[in-house]
Amino acid sequence: MPEAYPTPLAGQRLTAGLLRSMQPQVARKTADTPRASTTAVTLDPHIQFPAVAGAVYAWNGWIKFDADIAADIIFGFTAPSGSLGAWVGSGAGTTPISGTAGGGTQQNASSTWGYTVRTEWTDLSNTRTYGGLGAGNALTVMLNGMFRIGTTSGTWGMVWAQSVSSATATTVFTDSWISSQRIA
Repeated sequence: MPEAYPTPLAGQRLTAGLLRSMQPQVARKTADTPRASTTAVTLDPHIQFPAVAGAVYAWNGWIKFDADIAADIIFGFTAPSGSLGAWVGSGAGTTPISGTAGGGTQQNASSTWGYTVRTEWTDLSNTRTYGGLGAGNALTVMLNGMFRIGTTSGTWGMVWAQSVSSATATTVFTDSWISSQRIA
């Protein structure tokens, strides 16, 4: 049976709070966030949500970033203790592949041949690395997932850092976003 949250009952008074709880929440970056010389994943200052104990959230998003070829970017999520779930990101693998005039391939270069793409699902408690092409060469990751919040309320949100420390900043750009819908 399809899930919906909340489930209004016949005769129930519709309040602003009830109507708001039916809408998706969108966390959008309102400023670029650069991080250099760090591999410690840290909560993004914009992409985070309040998490209600016992709630289930389905979500999706779009993250625009640039990263040094040697540094790449590592994404993950944090949620209150006891939370479970999984997510998937579709984005450039750590070794972009392009074609050569002779029909071969070369690494870390872009062309009409494109990139390797990561599509593995990832447990809530784990991270994934996506490839970078260097400053000024923005890439994107499309994200989807579902989280079941444990018995503790708190914050869930995106954590990220450089995969390999580099003095060249890795940046997650303004207007990257995640939309979260409580479904139970």
